[in-house]
Amino acid sequence: MATSLVEAESLLAIDVGSITTRASLFDVVDGRYRYLGSGSAASTAHAPIQDVGEGIYTALARLQSVTGRLLIGGDERLIMPARGDGSGVDAVAATCSAGPPLKVVVMGLLDDVSLDSARRLATTTYTRVIESISLNDRRKPEERINTILRLRPDLILAAGGTEGGAGQSVLKLLESIGLASYLMPQDHRPEVLFAGNHALASDVDNMLSRAVHVRIAPNVRPDLEEEQLSGAQVLLADIYRSIRSRTLAGIEDLDTWSGGGLLPTATAFGRIIRFLSQVYTSPKGVLGVDVGASATVLAGAFKGDLTLGVYPQFGLGRSLAELLEYTPLAAITRWLSLEISDGYVREYLFHKSLYPATLPATPEDLDIEQALARQVMQLSVKKLVSSLPAGIQRTGANMLPGFEPIVASGSVLTRAPNDAQSLLLLLDGIQPTGVTTLVLDQNHISPGLGAAAAINPLLAVQVLEASTFHNLGTVVSPTGSSRYGTPVVRARMVYEDGKETSLEVKQGAIEALPLSAGQSAKLHLTPLHRYDVGMGGGGRGGGLRVVGGALGVIIDARGRPVQLPDDPARRRDLNHKWRWALGG
Repeated sequence: MATSLVEAESLLAIDVGSITTRASLFDVVDGRYRYLGSGSAASTAHAPIQDVGEGIYTALARLQSVTGRLLIGGDERLIMPARGDGSGVDAVAATCSAGPPLKVVVMGLLDDVSLDSARRLATTTYTRVIESISLNDRRKPEERINTILRLRPDLILAAGGTEGGAGQSVLKLLESIGLASYLMPQDHRPEVLFAGNHALASDVDNMLSRAVHVRIAPNVRPDLEEEQLSGAQVLLADIYRSIRSRTLAGIEDLDTWSGGGLLPTATAFGRIIRFLSQVYTSPKGVLGVDVGASATVLAGAFKGDLTLGVYPQFGLGRSLAELLEYTPLAAITRWLSLEISDGYVREYLFHKSLYPATLPATPEDLDIEQALARQVMQLSVKKLVSSLPAGIQRTGANMLPGFEPIVASGSVLTRAPNDAQSLLLLLDGIQPTGVTTLVLDQNHISPGLGAAAAINPLLAVQVLEASTFHNLGTVVSPTGSSRYGTPVVRARMVYEDGKETSLEVKQGAIEALPLSAGQSAKLHLTPLHRYDVGMGGGGRGGGLRVVGGALGVIIDARGRPVQLPDDPARRRDLNHKWRWALGG
């Protein structure tokens, strides 16, 4: 039974990643929850140790030295609950993204209905779809069975049939699952998640439960026009927890510490983004981006309605060897600010995939790493945009709608040499529109807060109110069409002391207005040539209250999407110019 965090005063959040294991401590200080500190260590999920417990205890030992609180007792175990002398913790929130993505076979009746929904469900956690089976599949039943036997999936995701809809067709498709699973060795049989016509639940259970463990989720496609993934996502996260507990040594102990509440890191990250969208009063949504070794994760939430995309194929770790299957090399090298040969970039990709924990050792390596981050964010944005609800207004194809704020995480973003590089990475990779605030989760505490928020929302609220995130600044991103060098927006900022500053920004430029962190001012925007600055449409301007961040107020007038010159030397010059404009 999970520990009730409502009565707990201290919370330990542990995140086991592919490269880094982090332990973060939260406790009550002066009557309010606060983030006290973090300890990190290299993850030990992979060879030669292959036990995540070693990395966890090292991270805890470093957290002890940072906070001065004793967490590990004389018996080498976590002290829980907290003792009267201040040692130990009352509760643990655990998240995990370590290990290879789960191999998934998706099954549905119609390719563009239930099968599409099953695929989208799969992208909400760390999975890789290795096969699809539908009513249009012309293979014979024995061929489908042989395919499943050959692929040995970790999970089979089955959907099909609207509520009160198809029945026998769905059951006939599922027969091959039962037969294939029965022929597999017991310890290699997949988990099965059925998220189709609920009237078939008992028939599906009777058909498959003798061979495999079957979970029944709410229908992901209750009717042809409606998609509902949230109910199935809960069970999918639990399946992930169950599989990781069996396949990664040490995860079962961590899950026990959390009272059986271990979550995929992406699920917990999405939960805090959804929570923020309910807390903030902005009519826009909230966007979260986490660029990690195991996956790039994007979470867009609008008033509690979350769209979560987890893309292991776009991670900056082992999957880099396959990245060129999804994007040409030229799409990566266009972002380089140094002259680096294509051969060296390819070599870096393959070396990084073999040794994902390697840190950039030279300016060239750092430049490639940042170019990769830009491109994987762009690829992820395109996928997320295609999954957003139809009613969300956006300014163009493959372009994000307005968000406020955008929360970013991942070492390539938070450990950049300076804030200017972090901001430019986000501007190039995400390419936001309108007016938004960009903040960094420098301590990677979002997953921990997300894991705790459902049962202790007060902790999440108070920690977020304490300015735990690092505000990079307010960004204005005008969209429109003009020739390079044409003035597209005039900006005038009135400070609290009555002083003013103004500038005219040209197409293709980035400009910054100084505004100290925490200071507020009134920003007046006048778009030219019917540019859209996020004030309600093309050509509409106005004033708004802005709050300063590390880099003040930034106007990114490079257009959407950002257009780069064909000439490599010209591209490198522009990259240097944009970085210089931000002070980096």
